[in-house]
Amino acid sequence: MTYLETTPTAHPAHQLEKKERIADFATDTEFRALSNAWRAMALERKYMNNFSWLGRPMIQLPMDAMAMQELIWAVQPDLIIETGVAHGGSVVLSASMLELIGHGQVVGVDIDIREHNRKEIEAHPLAHRISLIQGSSVAPEVVAKVRALAEGKKKVLVFLDSNHTHEHVLAELKAYADLVSVGSYCVVFDTFVEDMPADYVWTDRPWGKGNNPKTAVWEWLKDHPAFVIDKSVEDRLLVTSAPDGFLQRIA
Repeated sequence: MTYLETTPTAHPAHQLEKKERIADFATDTEFRALSNAWRAMALERKYMNNFSWLGRPMIQLPMDAMAMQELIWAVQPDLIIETGVAHGGSVVLSASMLELIGHGQVVGVDIDIREHNRKEIEAHPLAHRISLIQGSSVAPEVVAKVRALAEGKKKVLVFLDSNHTHEHVLAELKAYADLVSVGSYCVVFDTFVEDMPADYVWTDRPWGKGNNPKTAVWEWLKDHPAFVIDKSVEDRLLVTSAPDGFLQRIA
């Protein structure tokens, strides 16, 4: 079952029209090239730093925030695992959707949850839906804590958005992807690093072409046929930080 099929609209004609339009986007090279160029310019200008969710800054493209809420609504998860907390906007988004659904928790993992951010997240009206774990997302003791929270959960959704090196993301996939329930997703953000212009230089980050989340996804998928790249998500967004990063578990 694809993402398009998990989010039916009220009227079949509208759903069919949408499906056909998104299928056309998949082969619209002009639109996709323009979208990629816009994304590169947005990164240079820190466009994704302009937004917040229910009062907490959220370093994310608005299109990806839209996809996140659609996925959460479609999956109806009991647990959302997020690596990378920053200011907390993403975990608050997840918590807000879980509150609307009426059940579930989000656990946010970050190597450095700054005190002022922790204070604001823990004081948020949706704090009862949020658990925070400080430490490396791939440290054995942290992985053990997260896996303990996942015990007994029937539907699990995972968002990976912390350190974007190939090695780290590959380790995160090995640590958490098997917790994803069938039909749900592991979303790997910032795979677009591989698609940046050839002359783009990452001056203050350890990742770049050949060493990023997308290369980790490609390597990991070779040995994990239970997951597939759901291109329908990327095709509907066009501008996304996660091309090839929407991984659906099908078995």
